[in-house]
Amino acid sequence: MPLADSSTSLISIRGLSFAYPGGRTALDNITLDIPAGERLGIIGASGAGKSTFLLHLNGVHLPTSGEVIVAGTPVGPGTLRDVRSKVGIVFQNPDDQLFTPTVEEDVAFGPLNMGCPPQEVRDRVTEALSQMRLEEYRDRGTHELSHGEKRRVALATVLAMRPQVIGFDEPFANLDPGMVHQLIDVIRGLKATVIVISQEIIPVVACCDRIAVFHGGHLKAVGPALEIAANRPLLAECGIDFHYQGEIWRKLAAVSGD
Repeated sequence: MPLADSSTSLISIRGLSFAYPGGRTALDNITLDIPAGERLGIIGASGAGKSTFLLHLNGVHLPTSGEVIVAGTPVGPGTLRDVRSKVGIVFQNPDDQLFTPTVEEDVAFGPLNMGCPPQEVRDRVTEALSQMRLEEYRDRGTHELSHGEKRRVALATVLAMRPQVIGFDEPFANLDPGMVHQLIDVIRGLKATVIVISQEIIPVVACCDRIAVFHGGHLKAVGPALEIAANRPLLAECGIDFHYQGEIWRKLAAVSGD
């Protein structure tokens, strides 16, 4: 299981274990290094510990044992403000992230909370909306938006914070194929270290450099995206084999003559 060099890692996780109240172990002795600028996909079946892992990167959860270090800062009760300025998370449900009357106010909320001066807040909002092609949505009410539009606004709220790390929790869930394609292009273009949590393996392969496979709270494997995706025994063991889809594509190719 090859690991990145910890000396060059932006994020370093050592022996991370976590149990929920009541004693259920969600993560068991996870060790992983993530270099700056990498796009890392984390895949696994439901309940594998993927989202729990992501929420440790900005201190929503704190380890039962082990440590998480982000850009040289250990994640802990006394460092949460600093860590959360470095790590932004785009949640699966955008309604969990959008809570003010207009798009502009939602995108401005983070920079305002960081204490940015008014002109910098305006600049950050304009830049984030431009990145997500949402300029014309500035004054729209978030309740008026489609689910896909809300997803874009939720990402804009994170971009306005200018974090070093952006984490996505199941970003491809409930999106039509066109929106999946657009989101893949967005993720590829982000100037940040990106972590994508997903059960949708094919989009992860399309936008990530490496893939880590979680199963039952354990890190089962990590390696180049295509090598992990090609390892059918590993994926089958972890309940995420997608290779049956290949037969469907072969049938489609035979019908179309491609």
